[in-house]
Amino acid sequence: MSKKLLLIFITFAILFFAVSCSNKTNTEKDTNPNGDAVTVFAVSTTLAVEGEIKDYLQLNGDITASTTVDTFPDTAGKLKNLYVKVGDTVRKNQIIAEIDPSKPGMNFASSPVKASISGTVTMVSVQIGSTISPNFPIAKISKMDDLEVIIYVAERFISKMRIGLPAVIHTEAFPGELFTGAISELSPVVDQNSRTMEVKLKIDNNNLKLKAGMFADVKLITEEKEGIVKIPSGALINRFGENYIFTIQEDPSSENQTIVHKKVVVPGLQIDNQLEIIDGLTAGEEIVIRGQTLLEDKSIVKVVSTVTPLNAADNVE
Repeated sequence: MSKKLLLIFITFAILFFAVSCSNKTNTEKDTNPNGDAVTVFAVSTTLAVEGEIKDYLQLNGDITASTTVDTFPDTAGKLKNLYVKVGDTVRKNQIIAEIDPSKPGMNFASSPVKASISGTVTMVSVQIGSTISPNFPIAKISKMDDLEVIIYVAERFISKMRIGLPAVIHTEAFPGELFTGAISELSPVVDQNSRTMEVKLKIDNNNLKLKAGMFADVKLITEEKEGIVKIPSGALINRFGENYIFTIQEDPSSENQTIVHKKVVVPGLQIDNQLEIIDGLTAGEEIVIRGQTLLEDKSIVKVVSTVTPLNAADNVE
């Protein structure tokens, strides 16, 4: 045999070997006891868990002070003294300014202006020497430890609203930090133009980090279920109106093979990557979450990875 023919023969041999040993995707070929070729599917699995699931609405709104009061003088005159500035904390009945009610030829004692509530001065609208009347506010005082978020809920979700529903709140000022709140007030009317209802949430602001005027992202928890079976939502297959998943089983006809069992299930709430299974599955069963697209009942599989199950608790963040 010439060197040229030998080289051609070796090249074809290498190509044949490369094709026969090429990388496989999610299937492999195997043989059954009868010597027939069968397909083995590579899959990833996890366990169904028993736990809780929470449904929520994602909304946004503005943070405001739930209590804001204007402070007015009792008499007209010129502002003689001003004892506060924006940001100061005051007590109820604390003197924040003095008015001189004197007129030409008539001298009167100064009239004190007292804070109507305890809180933080959020606005001062006068300067010393200004002429003041009883209907002109000296300052605005707000309770900064008593904040609320005002959100607007679409009409189709109104039936889910009730006093006390909990919420998780994010702000751009404190990324990664969670604040909690709850519905404190529901508007009795729906806006005819926007078809939304105003809802107020009281915020836990004991550390006084939040400020009135901030923008807030709100996850309003509308439903909580405990003791349910849940799985990653990607495990569910829906074809021709049928919902089903695949569970892992040992093949009774072979000690070295694993097969899947097709189970028709009734899905419930689907929140983020979590899916409630109302019927058809029990907690602890091993289910296929990747590689299930081409599976059929009793397909032979090879488990290539096991994924950590979902947390039993559903911590909305």
